Amino acid sequence: MSEKLQKVLARAGIGSRREMEDYISRGRVTVDGKPASLGDRVTPTQAIRVDGHPVQVASEEQQVCRVLAYHKPEGEICSRTDPEGRPTVFSRLPNIKGARWIAIGRLDINTSGLLLFTTDGELANRLMHPKFEVEREYAVRVFGEINDAMIQRLRTGVELEDGKANFKRIKALPGEGINRWFHVVLTEGRNREVRRMWESQGAVVSRLIRVRYGDLLLPKHLPAGGYTEYPLAEVNYLRNLVGLKDEVATLVKPEDRTERRRRLASMKRAVRKHQIAEKTPGKKTEPSAKANRAEPAKKPTATKGQAGRGNSAQRQPTGKTPTREGRG
Repeated sequence: MSEKLQKVLARAGIGSRREMEDYISRGRVTVDGKPASLGDRVTPTQAIRVDGHPVQVASEEQQVCRVLAYHKPEGEICSRTDPEGRPTVFSRLPNIKGARWIAIGRLDINTSGLLLFTTDGELANRLMHPKFEVEREYAVRVFGEINDAMIQRLRTGVELEDGKANFKRIKALPGEGINRWFHVVLTEGRNREVRRMWESQGAVVSRLIRVRYGDLLLPKHLPAGGYTEYPLAEVNYLRNLVGLKDEVATLVKPEDRTERRRRLASMKRAVRKHQIAEKTPGKKTEPSAKANRAEPAKKPTATKGQAGRGNSAQRQPTGKTPTREGRG
């Protein structure tokens, strides 16, 4: 069966569909030796070239849908490149052939936590679309005097410059003082939405961590800077969530406890090397496709009574049974 040319190119990892439409319009794409036009449809047997380079074409059925959970640290941006030279979330991900990693949503440079990546552009687009109302949960530390009236306004809705917004749920965690921790739930992903909603009430967000996407929790053993690939069950959970048919194949290999420990140790060593290289002038890191990488993170030691203090809230309970934590 034939498919739109820009869809085939996007699935091959060349760029987004919009970027591919621009490539086609500018004459950078040929099909069977002839310049392509917008609206062209192609089959897997046709010879497609971009800037003279052949493109490996795979049908939608041949491509395996993969999903990664990445523990984004603060200080990284969600772009593939940055003119200012800041580190990007893509620099730590494994290299893949014939596809590319697509971020499912974004987290701003000062936000950490769970960030999902997939090789399936349709899955990414649907998970990000507001109509599917996929929940995102955040642990947020707020600086300021918070009262019940503010909480109620955040539940019912506050006016932002891009429209009305509200938290589906908001829960105060135990603790006192001017810095307090809350867990909030949204079903959309507007730019800096959580921060702007609190700012509308005269409060400032001093720490923000995404701890859940849908029913997928931030894996508790996955340190900041590390990633892990979800097995088939979690991939199909996400696909069913947005009305896509099940994937039937996976590239994730089963592992026992010893193999898992080795992988985690290798991941930590790789991230240490990555960090050292980033801090050393004149050196650049080389992305590795071998072991998952992670930045060593301090293990939380907080108890319930300490929930309002500092970094301990990164591991606060979300109120859901952690049944979907990936392989981290």
